[in-house]
Amino acid sequence: MNKTTLLIDKSTGITSFDVIRKLRKKLGIRKMGHAGTLDPLASGLMIIGVNEGTKKLTEYIGMSKVYRAEVQFGIRTDTGDITGKTIEEQECTSSDIVANYKDVLNGLVGKVLLKVPAYSAIKQKGEALYKKARRGEVVNTPTREMEIFWIENAKLSDQNSTDNCPSVAFDIKVSSGSYIRSIAEEIGNRLGIPATLSSLRRTSIGEFQISDVDMVI
Repeated sequence: MNKTTLLIDKSTGITSFDVIRKLRKKLGIRKMGHAGTLDPLASGLMIIGVNEGTKKLTEYIGMSKVYRAEVQFGIRTDTGDITGKTIEEQECTSSDIVANYKDVLNGLVGKVLLKVPAYSAIKQKGEALYKKARRGEVVNTPTREMEIFWIENAKLSDQNSTDNCPSVAFDIKVSSGSYIRSIAEEIGNRLGIPATLSSLRRTSIGEFQISDVDMVI
């Protein structure tokens, strides 16, 4: 394979660096990098630069992204997604969610200031926030402007049999640097109920589509 840019479909449960490590072994090439990470929970599109292609990665990092996300109501975690430690639980009044979730999603479209997750690679005094969080330190998370271009195809699930809380899945297009975990929690805030990201799949980066991937890792 002589391509200098690869489109990879990352599997759930591995880190973005795992993708690089597996590709290096598979292709026998050391010089490569990626244009933006995906959390272990997330799957989907990653752009990988190989050899000279690494010089183009900065062109891709600032592109908008599209995701299929699912948000679980009734629970909030320390990481902002379902893999984290539960720090808040609340019984759901499903009728309130059914009545209001579409208005909340539509109201998020535009520019919004949200706190970045404590478990993120954002650096504070030269150190990534997630390292501080893992040590149990109190992390003063900064806010960041995130732009939501649209939210479409929202679908509310049936109630969870154990806690009577539904989830909502939707497609969302956001600016570079936006955290879907932060958006998930904000959806809960606006509904008055804890919420956390339960699944995430990136389907496009700029004009690059998941349907055009070179391989699944």
